[in-house]
Order: sequence, then structure tokens, then C-alpha cells
Amino acid sequence: MAVTLHDVAQRAGVSIKTVSNVVNGYAHVSPATRTKVEQVVAELGYRPNLAARNMRGGRSGVIALAVPELGVPYFAELAQSVIKAADREGFIVLIDQTEERADRERLVLQGIRSQLIDGLIYSPLALGSEDLADRTDTIPVVLLGERIADTFDHVVIDNVTAARQAVAHLADIGRTRIAAVGAQRSKSGETAHLRLAGYRQGLAEAGLPYRDELVAETLSYHRHDGAAAMARLLDSGARPDAVFAFSDLVALGVLRCCYDRGIRVPEDVAVIGFDDLEEGRYAIPSLSTISPDKDFIGRKAVELLANRLSRRASEGKDPACGVIAPHRLEIRESTVGRGKR
Repeated sequence: MAVTLHDVAQRAGVSIKTVSNVVNGYAHVSPATRTKVEQVVAELGYRPNLAARNMRGGRSGVIALAVPELGVPYFAELAQSVIKAADREGFIVLIDQTEERADRERLVLQGIRSQLIDGLIYSPLALGSEDLADRTDTIPVVLLGERIADTFDHVVIDNVTAARQAVAHLADIGRTRIAAVGAQRSKSGETAHLRLAGYRQGLAEAGLPYRDELVAETLSYHRHDGAAAMARLLDSGARPDAVFAFSDLVALGVLRCCYDRGIRVPEDVAVIGFDDLEEGRYAIPSLSTISPDKDFIGRKAVELLANRLSRRASEGKDPACGVIAPHRLEIRESTVGRGKR
């Protein structure tokens, strides 16, 4: 038989209400009584009935994280950060993969699982602001990625500034033919549009011309996309002396193409990515990159969602909150060589 609050109260010689206050962390319990109850809880192995507690509070205790693709390490690392932060808030995380498909993203947005979850942390790629404006579900949502709707809490990266810093680093080490790999024309490529804008700003600030022939598009941000785009650049005769790749996976593909073609990195071509994946730190050469603070993103997203749930319970209707996550430039071997960081 499961140990109950009554069992703990009887053994500790206190009321059930006192045991409940201790278990739920309420402050108005004397230190001596709290210690006694906690000792009995440990002795009897009491475990709170979280399902019953959440039902009484009108919540499931579960939140969802919807990302485009868990096979992309950035989203896997981000999911870890969200899970750690959610655990500290007492939430369980349900993870959904939308595969960058508009139909799946729309299903998530319209609350097909809303009876299971209290709130949603969401990274949409295929949907735009008009899709979010048409949403009919009422559970709280925190958006990750680009700011495509001002009506939702959101955590974003300053992609323009970060891309500008990446290009500035390449210019600072003397590179003058800096390619951009990862441009996209699609409506869903807002991240690419912003990073391309930052790339152009970085060139202008360094006094370097923008050249169309040094901009390579990719359909997605996988390793093979980067390798194929770099091969096209080289075959076209564009011959860059540096590459700003719009993601670390794309950059890793660029590194592979350079290796296959006998091009030395960074001696012939310096390469910098974006995301600071663990894989990039162990590449040969190790990958210089823009490092968004993924732990901050996960922590802040959960915090915004928890705050929104609390305000919802009290019928608060505060305006949406936007947070810009910090980032830093990580200089490694792919731009400066060994022993020069």
C-alpha cells in the first residue's frame, strides 16, 4: 500500500494539513516541526501524488517543447536546457518534432495536445505571423527563434549583430573575400535573412564589397548542404579566403569539402559557424563559431511560461514579453590556427 499523508501525520504526531504544508514547501511551519515531518517522510518513503495535486490545481504538470528536428544537434542541446530548467520548476517536458512541415506546426499551434499540457515552448519555421494570429487554442505559448509575432512571449537571438561580429572577426584576421553559406529565399528562412543582413553589414563596416558570387544558398542546415554549397562556390571560380556558415552543421560540411579538395583551413580558407555545437569543438580543426547561450534560452523560456501560467491562474493579462538571449564569439582553430586563440 502507498504511504499516505495520514500515515506521515500519524507517525509525526501532527495534523495532515501540517504534513501537506511541509511537502508543498509552505513557509509557515516551524523549523522543528518541518525537520520532524521530513524525517518521517524519509523513513516511510512517502511520495506525493503529483497527478492528484495537479488535477486539484487544474494543471497536468506537463509542458511541451516543439522543435523542427531533433536530429539537428542544436535543437537536441536546446531540448536538454529546457528539460533541466523545467525540472527545477516541477514540470515534465513532452517533446514534439514538426519536421519543418507547416501542417505539423499548425497542429501543434492549434492545440491538438492541449488537453495533455499546460503550455508550449515552440520553435516554428514553416509558419508566419499570420498563422500565429489565427491561433484559437488558449494555452500559453513561448516562441523560440525569430520574432514573428508580438502577441506571444518569445526568446530570440540577435542574429544580425551576431552575424556582423562573425564577419568582423574574419575581416580582422585579414580576409577580404568572405563567403556566406546558408542563404535562403524561402518565406520560412527568416533566420537566414537576418544572418545575411548581418553579413552584409559586417562587410560594409569592414570596407569590403558585397559580391553575389560569394553568397551560396542551401535548402536546409545540414552537413551535406554545407559541403555541396562550398563545392559549388569552388567550382564557380569564386574562391573565397573565408566562409561565414549560417550554422555549425553547414560549417562542418564546408570543412569536409575543403579537406576533400586539398584546401587548408585556416591557411587557405578560414571558416566560422553559428550555434557552438559540441561537435564543432572536437572537429579538426576545431570550429570558430557564434555561441548563443542555450542554457539561458531554455531557462528563460521555461521561466516565461511558468510566469504566464501563474498570471493566467490569477486572470492577469500582461502584454507579451520579449527577451534577447546573449551570445559570444568563440575563436578556435578554423580561423586562427593552433595555439593562437
